[in-house]
Amino acid sequence: MKKRVTGWLLRRDSWKQLILLAVIVLLFISGGIFLWVATLKIPDLESFQDKILSGSTRLYDKTGEIVLYDLNKDVRQQVVPYENISPYIKNATIAIEDSEFYVHKGVRPMAFLRAVIVNLQSGEFKQGGSTITQQVIKNALLTSDKRISRKIKEWVLALKLERIMTKDQILNLYLNGSPYGGNAYGVEEASKRFFNKSAKDLTLAESAYLAAIPQAPSTYSPFGKHVDKLETRKNVVLQRMKELNFISEAEYETARAEKVTFTKQDINSIKAPHFSMFIKEYLIEKYGEDVVNTGGLKVITTLDYKLQEKAEAIVKENALKNTKNFNATNAGMIAIDPATGQLLVMVGSRDYFDKEIDGNFNITTAHRQPGSSFKPFAYVTAFTKGYTPETVLFDVPTQFSTNCDAYGNPTSPGIQKDSCYMPNNYDLNFRGPMSLRNALAQSINIPAIKTLYLAGMKDTLQTARDLGITSLSNVNQYGLTLVLGGGEASPLEMTGAYGVFANNGMRNPTTGILKITDREGKVLEEFKADPKQVVPEQSVLLLNDVLSDNVARLPLNGPGSATDFGSRQVALKTGTTNDTRDTWIIGYTPQIAVGAWAGNNDNSVMIRKTSGLIIAPMWRQFMNEALKDLPEVAFKEPEPIDPNLKPILRGSWQGGQTYTVDRTTGLPATDATPPENREERSSGGEVHTILHYVDKNNPTGNPPANPASDSQYYLWETPVRNWAEKNGAASPNPQQNQQQPQNGAPLVIITSPTANASFNKSDRMNAAISTQSQTPLKRAEFYINGTYVGVKNSAPFNLDIDLSLSPASQGSNNQLKVVVFDQNEVKNETTLQFSIK
Repeated sequence: MKKRVTGWLLRRDSWKQLILLAVIVLLFISGGIFLWVATLKIPDLESFQDKILSGSTRLYDKTGEIVLYDLNKDVRQQVVPYENISPYIKNATIAIEDSEFYVHKGVRPMAFLRAVIVNLQSGEFKQGGSTITQQVIKNALLTSDKRISRKIKEWVLALKLERIMTKDQILNLYLNGSPYGGNAYGVEEASKRFFNKSAKDLTLAESAYLAAIPQAPSTYSPFGKHVDKLETRKNVVLQRMKELNFISEAEYETARAEKVTFTKQDINSIKAPHFSMFIKEYLIEKYGEDVVNTGGLKVITTLDYKLQEKAEAIVKENALKNTKNFNATNAGMIAIDPATGQLLVMVGSRDYFDKEIDGNFNITTAHRQPGSSFKPFAYVTAFTKGYTPETVLFDVPTQFSTNCDAYGNPTSPGIQKDSCYMPNNYDLNFRGPMSLRNALAQSINIPAIKTLYLAGMKDTLQTARDLGITSLSNVNQYGLTLVLGGGEASPLEMTGAYGVFANNGMRNPTTGILKITDREGKVLEEFKADPKQVVPEQSVLLLNDVLSDNVARLPLNGPGSATDFGSRQVALKTGTTNDTRDTWIIGYTPQIAVGAWAGNNDNSVMIRKTSGLIIAPMWRQFMNEALKDLPEVAFKEPEPIDPNLKPILRGSWQGGQTYTVDRTTGLPATDATPPENREERSSGGEVHTILHYVDKNNPTGNPPANPASDSQYYLWETPVRNWAEKNGAASPNPQQNQQQPQNGAPLVIITSPTANASFNKSDRMNAAISTQSQTPLKRAEFYINGTYVGVKNSAPFNLDIDLSLSPASQGSNNQLKVVVFDQNEVKNETTLQFSIK
């Protein structure tokens, strides 16, 4: 018992020793903190500009030698007395930045904690907890350090500053030192930059705009891409001023509605300005305003400045010509290295400093309708599914809306005529059967729309996304017009996507950065290639073979055009929107992809001409310069088309059957016929749309058991059969004539409906037949008033016909015709009359 008491006493003594030790350590730490706090000195608030310059971020071209932009080289700051600053900007700043400025002692711990909670909940920076006094300290310290010790230092110095300066003096320091975007620091410089007036003359609305900017000068710049966000934040400033009784309701409404005009931006000492601003925005988004403005970053970009200079001169020269000739006041150009995704050239307008056309707006990052330059995405998706460049589609007038019949008439009274969709080609001509090769090379619209349908809207959009087109997200937002450029994408995205074609389906994300180091030389970011195969190589090789085929595109551009590079393989595609608001051309070799755009920033209409006249000459002039120093490299050859594919996929459209002959005799080939003398020919028979032979969801699989189940079947089949009838395209071949039996054609009788039967237009007709034939029947085809309406390929040869979708008209003069074929393609037909009430 005595030992246990002793042990307890010993433990109690040990606790006393530990507590004493902890107190000593705490006093030691507190003393250290006290000494640290006592030694902290208010930073030099007068040498702000010199400190800014010492931490300047510089952008270089890919050589690391040419300075494109020194972000703070031309820092401008005009310090003005407090009484020379408008009361509006003072109150606006307090309202949005620190509404309790005249109450607190320099810090607001609860506001800081509240901001932390809000930001954590939202997952983004929505609130700041710093007072105006703290921001003055932060601006003077010029450090982006995020450590707790730095925040404590900021708080301590803010408390000290409040003890030696008045509130008005502190507010004056803030207004004279805050960043307002670009190289403008201080409210006086910003007032002159944006409004061409002194800070003492600012209106309420102008003050609200200026007060909105310092939180994120690049984001809220009136000359950037987020003017809508600046407008929203300006209104928040006014709302806060009203809530704090700084302004009346009437002043609030007047200022909110006021249209403020900003003086155009003018930046000196900058090379490749659109590209430099593009990189600056990227840096701010990734590293923050503080790091970019004061971190002393060295940024080696991917820009080829020699090419950039040539591109800028070429774009300006041609854009000025286009202004005069085509009312196309602006142009832009992008060049990318396909092997790396590195940006080599970015020209965002004819002249960055041209105020007449808002030249500082970067058209290469703006979303515009790409016209026919979108078509390759549908074609390469179709190639992936099994279609080939030799697959034939019919370029005939075609109705694509299932709300209308094949002739463009609404199928019910409630449907408007303008809901029908029967588009034209650019030249208003139709060419009949066309291979996908010729249709794409000559930019023919009808086969392109059919290709999109066969490839599938969802899969085509996925292909576009895989290639880097991020702006097309909602599959339900687009119709078949997508393939004609109905969506929107930027020239930067489009050129990057074509660069993937140039790299045989391997994608490197587009980048403008080679290396970034901070002022201590620490590497923050460095380019590393990370290619991914996003489209099957064979599909891309087929596409490249088509887009580089000078012969195939000859009917579109003619000989000696800007798109003809002679023996050098250059793949390309042009695009012009239907209303001629945008013209495009994007082309590539394995070493470089170049995209060019022409039009008007305000989306106004140009003189109606093709892109071959408006944009191709400018693009060709640059391509000549770019290719001059590059070796001639051919595209990789695609694998030969599989001879076992369905004939229709290999280009046989005259009946869908093929046979092989000896080309020297014209007789059927035998096993003894040499391979070089064998020639595949199409058999005779009736001509059908491709939907007759393929299931679009599985084109290489079995033919569809009921082709008419496809919603587009009748719409495509009717004009194809009419074209075939008009052009005499259905005739049996000699081989089949030799096989025809001598005992006559099959007999056919229509058993339903009965002769002169009467129907309503909204009824369905069950067409049924009875046949007699010594040779098994192969199919029965049905026609109403001479127009093809369907086919049955197996017994019973009966067809259910929706009369509302047929060409049957009111009255008794309607004819149902049925044509039957036996296995040898011997045919017979019969007809009967019926009426529509």
